[in-house]
Amino acid sequence: MRLSLQQEFYKLRHRKIVWLAPIILLVLMVMTGYTIGYNETKLSMATSYDAPDWLMLILVVVGATTFSMEFQNHAILTLLYKAPAKRDVYLAKYIVILGYNVFLHGVAILWTMLLCQTPLNRPVAWSTVYLYHQPLWENLLKTMAVDVVTTTLIISLIFLLSCLINNNAVVISVSLLVVFMGQFVSSNLLMANRGVWLLRWNPFNMTNLTREYYNYTTYYATSHLQNSQLLLGTLLYTGLFVVSGYLIFRKKRF
Repeated sequence: MRLSLQQEFYKLRHRKIVWLAPIILLVLMVMTGYTIGYNETKLSMATSYDAPDWLMLILVVVGATTFSMEFQNHAILTLLYKAPAKRDVYLAKYIVILGYNVFLHGVAILWTMLLCQTPLNRPVAWSTVYLYHQPLWENLLKTMAVDVVTTTLIISLIFLLSCLINNNAVVISVSLLVVFMGQFVSSNLLMANRGVWLLRWNPFNMTNLTREYYNYTTYYATSHLQNSQLLLGTLLYTGLFVVSGYLIFRKKRF
């Protein structure tokens, strides 16, 4: 496992998109700041300038290419030859992407602290009470922590799809379609009030976890689940996708 982790970290460090992503994230956060408006500083600070949505997009691209590119160029064969077991290869890739996920959320927090000092916003103290009767700094940290859980679910789903589909472009397209359109379809089904008690537990509904945390009233009407229920569902589906992806990867012929 140690050798597999070292190899994956090495490959991740040498991918251009990995180092371009924080810059892209900053640009998107600045654009969001202008869109939200000068007088909505508290919302911008608590949601890290809508970083969760942008991080999801970045992680889809990075995560989807982790397996598929090596399937395409057959580099996966070398990894499997050197590793004691397929499990080591799969888990090493997953752990490395999870580490990158946490890294990007840390970067988003740093960018938020920087942008709050610019003329982009109306000056507001971090100690100002906002969501859940908590100070803004706590809202920001909890939003990012909750989003780490949400994006971990997305990463798990991407790995599952990557083990099913070998083509890089197809994996990215399908992942984006599943993540964003799946959420839209789920919302429409729940809004139709048909079988809500069952449909509300579908995996795409769990991607509302972050948004519901910072906008509970609006998103509870869409998800029909409380924050704690969404968190539980997210963790359960994450485990299910990880195990399913590994079982497919283990039986895959290369």
